[in-house]
Amino acid sequence: MNIKALRAFRATLSEGSLAAAGKILNLSQPAVSRLISGLEGELRLTLFDRSGRNLVPTPEGTAFYREAGRILDNLDEVPKIAAEIRAGRTENLRIVAMPRIAQALASPAVARFVQDFPDVGVSLDVRARREASKWLAGREYDIGIGALPVDHPEIRTELLLRVRAQAIVPADHPLAEAETLSVDDLAEVPVIRLMHGLLLRDQLDDMFQSAGILPKHQCEVASSSLACALVADGAGITIADELVAAQVDQTRIRAIPITPERWMSFGLLFPVNVAPTDASDRFVHALRSHIAGLAENSTTITLPLD
Repeated sequence: MNIKALRAFRATLSEGSLAAAGKILNLSQPAVSRLISGLEGELRLTLFDRSGRNLVPTPEGTAFYREAGRILDNLDEVPKIAAEIRAGRTENLRIVAMPRIAQALASPAVARFVQDFPDVGVSLDVRARREASKWLAGREYDIGIGALPVDHPEIRTELLLRVRAQAIVPADHPLAEAETLSVDDLAEVPVIRLMHGLLLRDQLDDMFQSAGILPKHQCEVASSSLACALVADGAGITIADELVAAQVDQTRIRAIPITPERWMSFGLLFPVNVAPTDASDRFVHALRSHIAGLAENSTTITLPLD
C-alpha cells in the first residue's frame, strides 16, 4: 500500500479539492490526481465522484476514509513517539471509551491518572461500540471502557459496575414526582429511543416487549446523551441511567428508577493475550477508585462482589 497515496486521498477529502491537497502535500495537482487514481486501482474502489466540477467522495470513499484515517493518524504519531523515546519517556497508555460513559467514567479517571503520573503519555479516544471492539481486537488500544456484554474472541472483559435503568422525564412532567415507574406507566408517553444497532436500543425494546407494550416512538437518536438532552427540551421521555443523565442539567430532568428492576453492566475491555503494563494497572486502579466514589453516593450503582 502506497502511504503517499493514502495521504493524498485524505488531504483531498478533507480539503475538498486536488489543488488544496497539493498545497498541503507540496505536490502538483496532476501528481495528487495520479496518486488517487493509483490508489483506486489498487483498492478496486471508486473513491470520488468526478462527474461534476468538484470531487465528491463516494459512499465507498467515505467508508474507506473512516477506516484508513486511523491508520494514517497513527503513522503521524511516529515522529512524536520516537522523540519521546529519545527523551526517555517511553510509557504510553492508549484508552478507548464508548460514548455512553466517556464523560462519566473515562474522563474523571484519566484526569486523576495524569495528575498522579505526569510522565506517562495518555491518549483517550471515543468510539462507537462496534468500532471500539474492532480497534481493541486489532490492539490499537491498551484498555477499553464500555457497556457489556462484548462478545469478541480477541477481547476479554472485566465487570466494573452495574447501573439501574431509569426513566428520564422532564422536570415539569406529570410523572416527575413518582418514586418509581413501570413500563406500563410509559405506554402513552412519547418515547425517545436510540437507533438500531445500539445496545441501549435493544435493552429498551426488550423492556417494552417483555411487558407486551408498543410504545409511542416519535424520535430516534444516535446517542443516549442526546436522548437525555431531548428530554430536557421537552421532546418526550427516554430510558437510560444516572451516568448518562448526569450530563444534562439536573434542574430540567428527573431520573426515576424503573420497576421491575433492570440493570445495565459496564466494564473493562482488554485485547486477549496482551500482558497488562504498570501504566494500565495504575489507570485501572484510578478508574475503580472513581467508580467506588460514585457508588458510595448512589442507590442505583452497584459494584461487583470481590
